Amino acid sequence: MSLSSIKKISGSQDSGDFDKNKLTAPPDFDGPTSNRRCTDILFALIIVLCWIAMTAIGIYSLKSGDYRVVLYPMDYSGNICGLESMEEYKKIVYINSFGGGVCVKECPSVPDLVDPYTLITYNGVYQGEGATLSPDFVEIADYSNATGVLTCSQLTCNTDLGSSWNSPGILRGNGFAYYATDTFTVLGTRCVSHPSAFEKIETLNITGGDNPVLDIDSWNEVQRIWNNLYGDIYEARYFIILFGLGASMVIGFLYTQLLRIQFILGFMIWGSILASIGILFFCGGYAYTVANEWRNADPQVQSDSNIMAAKICSYVLFGLGALAFFVTVFLRKQIQLSMACVKAAARAMSAMPTMTLFPFFQIIGFLFFMLIWSYYAVHLASTGDITLKELPTIATATVRTYTFDDFTKQCGWYLIFCLFWTGAFITAVGEIVISMCVSKWYFSRDKTRVGSCTLFTSIKDTFRYHLGTAAFGSFIIAVTKLIRAFVTYLQKKAKDMDNKVGQAILCCFQCCLWCFEKIMKFLNKNAYIQTAIFGTPFCKSAREAFSLIIRNAGKVASISYVSTLVLFVGKIFISAVTTAAGYVYIDHELGHLLYSTAGPCALIFILSYFIGEMFLSIFDMSTSTILQCFVADEEMFDGDECYAEGELRKWIDDFEEEERRLVVGGKN
Repeated sequence: MSLSSIKKISGSQDSGDFDKNKLTAPPDFDGPTSNRRCTDILFALIIVLCWIAMTAIGIYSLKSGDYRVVLYPMDYSGNICGLESMEEYKKIVYINSFGGGVCVKECPSVPDLVDPYTLITYNGVYQGEGATLSPDFVEIADYSNATGVLTCSQLTCNTDLGSSWNSPGILRGNGFAYYATDTFTVLGTRCVSHPSAFEKIETLNITGGDNPVLDIDSWNEVQRIWNNLYGDIYEARYFIILFGLGASMVIGFLYTQLLRIQFILGFMIWGSILASIGILFFCGGYAYTVANEWRNADPQVQSDSNIMAAKICSYVLFGLGALAFFVTVFLRKQIQLSMACVKAAARAMSAMPTMTLFPFFQIIGFLFFMLIWSYYAVHLASTGDITLKELPTIATATVRTYTFDDFTKQCGWYLIFCLFWTGAFITAVGEIVISMCVSKWYFSRDKTRVGSCTLFTSIKDTFRYHLGTAAFGSFIIAVTKLIRAFVTYLQKKAKDMDNKVGQAILCCFQCCLWCFEKIMKFLNKNAYIQTAIFGTPFCKSAREAFSLIIRNAGKVASISYVSTLVLFVGKIFISAVTTAAGYVYIDHELGHLLYSTAGPCALIFILSYFIGEMFLSIFDMSTSTILQCFVADEEMFDGDECYAEGELRKWIDDFEEEERRLVVGGKN
C-alpha cells in the first residue's frame, strides 16, 4: 500500500469532512507561485483615496488654522504666549490645576526654591510682608485690561502662613494665585515648578488652628509625584533616548542573531516551558503559605475574606500549573514539531539576515506618514474656538479652553481612522514580505540559492501584486480600532455622567471588540501567509487559512504556545539588559541630580520592550510561516516529494510510520 493511500485512510478517520478541503499542489509547483496577479485592487484604490481625502482635510486645516495656536501655550485670558500682543512673552507659568496661567518672558528662578510671601497672580506679582524676592524677579505680561482678570488683596490672597493655603486667591492650588517657586522649562515654552520646590513647601507645614497649613497631601501629593517623575525624565532625556532606542536596537539585533544557534534555541524553549510551569506552582505555594501565616497570626490582622481569597488564588495557580503540565505531556509531539518549526525559522533568518533590518524600513515609512499626519492634525486642532470656562472656586476665576464644531470633530475622527488604517497597512505589508521570504526558503530544494537578495525580490512582488490584500486586511483592523476608540469616548462620557449601567455595558462591548480584534489579527496573519505562497486574494486566503487552522488545531495551538514563550523571554531579556545598562550609567552620571532613577529606567524598559517586540515580530511571523509551509507540504506531497528537512522531515517520517502501523493493525 502506498504512503498516499495510507494518508487518505488515516486522514479520513481523523479529520472527517475537513479532508475534502485539504490543500492540493498546483501543477508544476516549485515553491511560492511565480505566476502572480494583482489581488484586491479595489482596496488598493480605496486606501489611496483615503490618503487623498486626508490631504484635502490637511489643506483645509492649513488654510483655516495656525499650528502655533496649539503648540504655543494659552494663558487664562485666551492669549497665545509668543503671538500678537504677547510676542515678547513666549513662555507660560501655570497658576492653578485647571491650566490657567500667565505669559512671561523667562521662567522664574527662585534661589530658595519657594517664597511663600510672593505670589504670581492673574494680574502680575503680589507680595506680602516678609517677601524675599524682588518684585521684578519675573517679567509678566500686562493683564490690567484682560478679560477675567482678578487682583489680589490682603483679603483674597492672605500671605500669612497660617491661612494662605486656604485663602480665596490660592485656594489649595485651584485659584488665581500661587506661590513663587523655582521652575524649569519644558517643551521650550512651559515653566514647570521644580520638584524640590514642592518639598520645600511641605517643610513650611506650620499649624494654623487645628489643621496644618500648606497641607498638600489632599491635593498636591499626586502632583508632587508627577513633577518628580517628569523632572527626572527631563533631566535624563538624552540617556533615555540613548538606551531606550539606540542600545535596545543593538541588543535586539544581537538577540535575533543568537536565536540562529540551535543549542541556545532548544535550551530557551524547554527552559521557558519548564519555567512557566514551575512559576505557576511556586506562586501557588507562596500564596498558600501566606494564607496560612495570616490564619495563624496572633492577633489575626487580615480578615477571613482576604485569607480565603489568598487560598482560592493558590488553588487556581496550582490548577493552572497542573493543566500546563498535562498539556505539555499530551502535546509533547506537537511541541517537538513546534520546536522544529522554530528552529527552521531560525535557519531561514540565518540564510536571510537582511530580514532583521526590514523593521527599519517600516519605521521609516510610518514616521514619514506620522510627520505628515501630525502636521495636518495640529493645524486641524487649531481651528477650534476659544471659550470661557469658569473655575469651581469661591472667586470667579476663569480659564480658556478650545471647543470644536461638528465638522471639525468629524474630520478629527477621520484622521484617526487614517492613522489606524495606515499603521495596520504598513504592518500587513511587512507580514506579507516576511512570509514570502520564508516560504521561498522553505520550498527551495537548494536552500543555498536563497539569500539576502530574496528580501528585495519579495518586497518587489508584494508592492507590485499584493498591496490591495494588505489594504483589505488592515481595513478590517482599522474599522475595529475606530469603533473601540469611539466606545472609549462613550465610556468617558458615561463616567462623567456617573452612569454605572452604561459604563458596565460599554465595558463588556469593549472587551468583545478587543477579542474580535485579536482574532482578526491572527486570521489576517495566516491569510497573508496563504497570499505569499499561492498569490490568492484576501477572502480566499482567509478561508483557506481558517480551514487549515481548524484541520491542524493541535499543531497551531502548540506552536503558538512555544513561540509565545520564546518571544516573551526574548522581549524580557532585551528589556532587562537594556534597562540594567541604563540604570548603571544614569546612576553614575546623574544619580546626584535625580529624585529617583525609577522613572527614567521605567521609560527605558517600556521603550526597549517595544523595540524588542519589533525585532521578534519577524521571528514570530517566520515561525508561523514555517508551520503553514510544513502543513501545506505535508498535505500536498508524499514521501520524497516533501520539501521538509532536518527535524521536520523526521517528524513526517515518524508520522507516516505510525500511520502505517495503525492501518496494518486495523486490517489485522
